[in-house]
Amino acid sequence: MRTMAVIGTGLIGTSVALAVSRHDVTVFLADRDPAAARTAAALGAGIADVPGEPVDLAVIAVPPSQVGAVLAEAQERGLAATYTDVASVKAGPERAALSRAPDPHRYIGGHPLAGRERSGPLAARADLFRGRNWVLTPSRLTSDDAFDRALELVALCEAVPVVMHSRDHDAAVAVTSHVPHLMASLMAARLREGPADLPSLAGQGLRDATRIAGGDSRLWGDILQANAPAIAGVLKDLHTDLSRLVPALDALARPGGSGRDHGMRTLVDLLDRGISGLAEIPDTRHGGAPGGSRVRVAVADRPGELARLLAAAAEAGVAADDACVESVGPAGVPALSGFAVRFGVPARTADRLVAVLDAGGWDVVREGDRDPEDTPGRDPEDMPGRDPDDALDRARARDRDRDLDGVLLADTVRSGRRPQ
Repeated sequence: MRTMAVIGTGLIGTSVALAVSRHDVTVFLADRDPAAARTAAALGAGIADVPGEPVDLAVIAVPPSQVGAVLAEAQERGLAATYTDVASVKAGPERAALSRAPDPHRYIGGHPLAGRERSGPLAARADLFRGRNWVLTPSRLTSDDAFDRALELVALCEAVPVVMHSRDHDAAVAVTSHVPHLMASLMAARLREGPADLPSLAGQGLRDATRIAGGDSRLWGDILQANAPAIAGVLKDLHTDLSRLVPALDALARPGGSGRDHGMRTLVDLLDRGISGLAEIPDTRHGGAPGGSRVRVAVADRPGELARLLAAAAEAGVAADDACVESVGPAGVPALSGFAVRFGVPARTADRLVAVLDAGGWDVVREGDRDPEDTPGRDPEDMPGRDPDDALDRARARDRDRDLDGVLLADTVRSGRRPQ
């Protein structure tokens, strides 16, 4: 890819431009707010100007409801050879492309699963997509050229390509992104309804649960309306759970009530389901980073040893959140007494961590880069920092002939058949 255009220089559009510009791609920037485009250009994301000839790829970074109109207008003036978007809802833009765009075969939907609670070009980062999944949703008309250009974009941004049907994507992000944002907003809104000193009692748990509530309300309103059917379905399921939870808490609030045992069972069941669901998220069970390494450290069963290890790890820039206790030997058995602590960290950090711990006299072993099966879609050679052209070639070569069948294929990238 030699040239690219980005329409919409907010957080995502500017981050895409910053990432691609590092690879000698000339990027042309446009935004309905000229100041936003000039700001992105001043950050080094590209040129706030109109290209003199069609670019290789145009990236449409606008809200979901605007993708169809912007795509049609860009194609009518011949802006690019191929087109993609980065909206977080895919079925609507795909329908708009198929019905309104002059050349729908030149378009492929896309959604990088990365973001920040801040918005605008000043929040952009060139490494925002590194190691993150980037969903591609080819339609039945998407050409091989459009598909390959999108794969190249993903590689240049050091992300992980994932192929899905647009409707399956929207159902998934309703659970993983859209409803969580609504829940964060609803919880944050409670802070305005409680006692005046309530905010002063806010701890880290509340901050974690409400952090994403600070997103742009107009943008999120557009996203939520575009995926309203899938979101409503998830909220109805949550309503069912709440319909069980509220009576259970009411029963527990009545001292000596006959329904207390049943209420407690219901409460614990809901909590256990949450623990089980959390374990389904990659890297929440064993502490780790996608595409990273595991470092194992033996810790003697003596008071203060674990704290001393965590302090040493902190010197290497590794937090306690990246550690977990894999095994604990029975006290009093010399051969087994102690802990086996594993740190899950990015590959580059693992070298530094091992060096620091080894110098401190710890019994430390690097267990190596994770098997590709542990990180769907990643080949050991595809790690950040590698040549993106090489990563793209390997991505194209893997599993070309596997059917999509509506399944999220994080280990499959193809330029042949499309979702039916």
